[in-house]
Amino acid sequence: MSAVRPALVPLPYRVVGRTEETRDTAEIVLEPVAAALPPFGPGQFAMVYAFGVGDIPLSLSGIDGQRLTHTVRAVGAVSQALHSLRPGRTAGVRGPLGSGWNLRTQAGRDLLVVAGGLGLAPLRPLVRDVLAAPQRFGRLNILIGARTPGDLLCARDIDDWRAAGARIEVTVDRPDDTWQGDVGVVTALLDRAVFDPGGTTAFVCGPEVMMRATARELVHRGLTPDRIRLSLERTMHCGTGHCGHCQLGPLLLCLDGPVVTWARAEPLLAVKEL
Repeated sequence: MSAVRPALVPLPYRVVGRTEETRDTAEIVLEPVAAALPPFGPGQFAMVYAFGVGDIPLSLSGIDGQRLTHTVRAVGAVSQALHSLRPGRTAGVRGPLGSGWNLRTQAGRDLLVVAGGLGLAPLRPLVRDVLAAPQRFGRLNILIGARTPGDLLCARDIDDWRAAGARIEVTVDRPDDTWQGDVGVVTALLDRAVFDPGGTTAFVCGPEVMMRATARELVHRGLTPDRIRLSLERTMHCGTGHCGHCQLGPLLLCLDGPVVTWARAEPLLAVKEL
């Protein structure tokens, strides 16, 4: 009998850390109980199982050797079950799955990271990799949008990223009485980003309407569509390209994505309800 590929077999991972990010979002840190999955790259995802409930696709918000970090928002039965896991409990993990951000081809280029809401989570490993080797890249701009100040993710990281040399701008849709920053859509922050359009690659993740608006504005500012990378979200059930739930035109996003260029995504996202 032939061996089963690791991506098809969920392995037990133990929760070794948990941090409340917002009122409905938590960061859980997992490490293998015994055998570990192959290494994940920034932008890839895993199918994570809440035993007895089900599984969902989750991007990696942190990669530290064999330890995997996921940022989970409690919105459904499975995500609520994973969100509630405490240290010592066990989840199943299957992966690595999908395409990543691919920093290997970005040497010497300015990098523009644009995140909306929960979209900052899968961009976090990319930011950490860039800041760990700043001599390899040009300027790093990070533009972040959140619904409210209380929904802002990675608050602990933002000061560290600024101290490490990243240029960061943050805006919210609905401010509270304590908010002193910008209010409005994240694309309005592009005026403050410092980059050379011909030598820049953009990485964008967030609600689909926000990604479309950001990509179009970046093209207007001189970036070519093949240098704009988006992480697209569709319902994923198998993660192996067999069920077809994540199909977007000719793409199966669990295999061909979730990270795709705007050059590939634009004609597909222009078709209503595709």
